[in-house]
Amino acid sequence: MLNLISEITFKTARSGGKGGQNVNKVETMVEGFFHVADSKILKNYQKKRILDVLANRINKEGYLHVKSEATRSQLQNKEDVIVKIHVLVSNALIKRKVRKPTTPTEGSKLRRLDTKKKKGLLKKSRQKLKGENSSGE
Repeated sequence: MLNLISEITFKTARSGGKGGQNVNKVETMVEGFFHVADSKILKNYQKKRILDVLANRINKEGYLHVKSEATRSQLQNKEDVIVKIHVLVSNALIKRKVRKPTTPTEGSKLRRLDTKKKKGLLKKSRQKLKGENSSGE
């Protein structure tokens, strides 16, 4: 796993939500910025893949932006940001298998047609016969 901590820039701000006076005084919300193109740890093909896969998470300046304000502890929020960035980057580097569409087998086609015929016959048997009186005489 890559160790990106040295390349992440942190910024703190006052967090909203629960916490009372603590929220109004302490900057517990942490934002993490990771500049993908300037990374010295990543190789060029990895940078390109991350920029493609995480395009919606990367701003115009090229920074991957993640924030955390889940806890009332700045240190815990900072650790959350580091984990989130690591997860995003490592998942972006995983190559997904391409799905190969399959064609139905001859046996499955015959079974499908057979069940369709049986259903049709069942529905046909439920219909009223022509010329049959509906009064039941």
